[in-house]
Amino acid sequence: MSDPSAAVTPAAHDTQEALALFDRLPPVSPEAMLGVWQGESFASGHPFDGMLERFHWYGKAFHSPEQVDPLLFRNSAGALVKVRALMPDPIWLERFPWLRQPAVGDGFQRWLLPLLTIEHPQARLRSLEHRGVVSAAMIYDRLPIIDVFRRLDDQSLLGLMDLRGVPQPFFFVLRRAQPQASR
Repeated sequence: MSDPSAAVTPAAHDTQEALALFDRLPPVSPEAMLGVWQGESFASGHPFDGMLERFHWYGKAFHSPEQVDPLLFRNSAGALVKVRALMPDPIWLERFPWLRQPAVGDGFQRWLLPLLTIEHPQARLRSLEHRGVVSAAMIYDRLPIIDVFRRLDDQSLLGLMDLRGVPQPFFFVLRRAQPQASR
């Protein structure tokens, strides 16, 4: 049998291709999620493709099923910081295309990131059935978002963000970070 992760390439995918890949991947247990993970968008034509990286997103940290940091960013000094869970409406990117400019991400890092930095966890980790498969899922405490994960290989996952009211899922890849990255 071929490796389902072999279909993961830097090339753009559409939502249907990304869903087909997601559906072929095996589940992951919440216990296997523990640790720090570096993230990147998985291009599928979603308005959020590439946006988190532009704003200096690093990834996620799963300390326990009850303590999850869903949004880790690099501050202007390069340190990892936990950020308050916020989610803009994808329509903002259509109405305000200047939000895609690199200078906006740099301004966010320099001026807004310090105001959004927090110390307490913002999500929980559970097993959840999604698209007919029970797998690890991250549930935000204060946002209508569930991130569901499937295993690409021993060190990487494909995530699907299910945001209430947005029919198109956002996809991202998480790769297990080296221990020094978990500062």
